[in-house]
Amino acid sequence: MTEFDGLPVLRSPVAIAAFEGWNDAADASTAVVEHLEQVWDAREVASVDPEEFYDFQVNRPLITLVDDTRRIEWPSTKFMVASPPGAQHDVVLIRGIEPSLRWRTFCNEILEICHSLGIEKIVLLGALLADVPYSRPLPISGTVTGKHAGEEKIELTPTRYEGPTGIVGVLQDSASRAEIDAMSFWVHVPHYANNPPCPKATLALLHRIEEVLDLPVPMLDLAEESAEWEDRVRAAAAQDAELAEYLRDLEERAGDVAKPLSGDEIAVEFEKYLRRRGGSPGPTHGTW
Repeated sequence: MTEFDGLPVLRSPVAIAAFEGWNDAADASTAVVEHLEQVWDAREVASVDPEEFYDFQVNRPLITLVDDTRRIEWPSTKFMVASPPGAQHDVVLIRGIEPSLRWRTFCNEILEICHSLGIEKIVLLGALLADVPYSRPLPISGTVTGKHAGEEKIELTPTRYEGPTGIVGVLQDSASRAEIDAMSFWVHVPHYANNPPCPKATLALLHRIEEVLDLPVPMLDLAEESAEWEDRVRAAAAQDAELAEYLRDLEERAGDVAKPLSGDEIAVEFEKYLRRRGGSPGPTHGTW
């Protein structure tokens, strides 16, 4: 690739973005970008200076050892470029942490780099907690915005969500205002099995990436890991009568459109089967 002002010249690139934190139940969405970085041998081309956007007491820098030399690794958002075999488009992989501060400025910087790379479409990934059966295909909800929104033939679980949003929602709105086509895919992660990783949720998002790019993605061992994850949830239910009863109820309602749970609703569901074991609900993620 030839370089221009330090950035590569790309072939009609599409961006895929995910952020750690509130938007990333069970780390399912950032795991997608990490997977794509690996299978497509992506290389870093840009990053956002974290100084203005993060509270380093919340997202602390890390000390790493490289050839016995100590280095500081700061929390940031990185842009990685990949050229998938057989693809007509290059892919820009954006992975970072939801910022603590100055969200609008952060989005402007993200979009400025996207503009410099010639990106006209952004695929935003998220994962939320919901009351869905682990044994069924996990639903994907989301929205499509931009001047070509009506042309996208993407099937999504309809959503009428109103309430707090994360950086994924804000960035999609910013992209739309900047006349960049954007779509968001949110996988519904079973709230009773939300400890990361959740390979089944990551696999569901990767299949959507295949649809958008019209390109096969190497899945490596994700199918086997997804089956093992289901086995672990099934084994946990076999040892917990209340959880097993709740899962049977979810299976009976599986034909209905699954809805995301609010934090209070998730806490109530946790309390139903944790109270008798002396446990207490852990922290919960929001929805959008």
